[in-house]
Amino acid sequence: MSQRAAQILSLDCAAASNHATKQDVQTMNYHPDPSLLLCSGPEQGVLEITLNRPQVRNALSTPLLNALVTLLQQAEQDDAVRVVLLSGGEKVFAAGADLNEMASKDMPAVLLEQRPQRFADIARFPKPLIAAVCGYALGGGCELAMHADIIIAGESAGFGQPEIKLGIIPGAGGTQRLIRSVGKALAMKMVLSGEIIRATEALRAGLVAEVTADEQCLSRARELAGTIATQAPLALRLAKAALLAAAETPLAAGLALERAHFVTLAASADRQEGIAAFLEKRPPQWLGR
Repeated sequence: MSQRAAQILSLDCAAASNHATKQDVQTMNYHPDPSLLLCSGPEQGVLEITLNRPQVRNALSTPLLNALVTLLQQAEQDDAVRVVLLSGGEKVFAAGADLNEMASKDMPAVLLEQRPQRFADIARFPKPLIAAVCGYALGGGCELAMHADIIIAGESAGFGQPEIKLGIIPGAGGTQRLIRSVGKALAMKMVLSGEIIRATEALRAGLVAEVTADEQCLSRARELAGTIATQAPLALRLAKAALLAAAETPLAAGLALERAHFVTLAASADRQEGIAAFLEKRPPQWLGR
């Protein structure tokens, strides 16, 4: 096993162990600044977060990213949350970074800003994260959507990295995540031209998982989140970890990591419950340990 795979295994097993030993965890209260985010739930295992700066098309200011990370950190520690659903409302997901904030920063300020750390925090969120995208997801908005594990897109959705038109390039993973999702040819076209692709092309390219009618996008994302939330919590975390590691490790190391997670779950009460429930033809009652 490579050193990188061993590090991932150590971190993921530690996270699963810490989660398994929690007892009597109370549901947390989620109260973000409503001028930045709206939050509802958790309900049946799903916490919903909505970007809420419609007057600037949900521009991703640093305060908004800070608030989002705070919610995700709370959700990570909350056993009542098994899945997080992130949306931007019915007309736009996020049209990019806050240009007024960006224009006020010189190079030293850009070097010292918190945004890279906030996106790294989002990437480390260990539970399933679903994005429901209607309207535009551009620049930082596209990068934020790509941090989700699954994107459900309304038919009006448009994805793009138009930073080149401002004399800059993507700065929150747009060049790296996009090429891994859609391949070199389309990523080059999108980043170098700034052109937007529509939902159907994003589906063909593998950027999104499903395309629905706009009015069904959020409801379909909720349905999928609800389905995922019925699964065993520890298995969800380790399945996500193994899948994400596949992009960063050679096949042999990835297979070893997958097997190690499989063995880790063999000691869980949820594995015993899952097998017993299947044999007894009843719904499982997951314990999260």
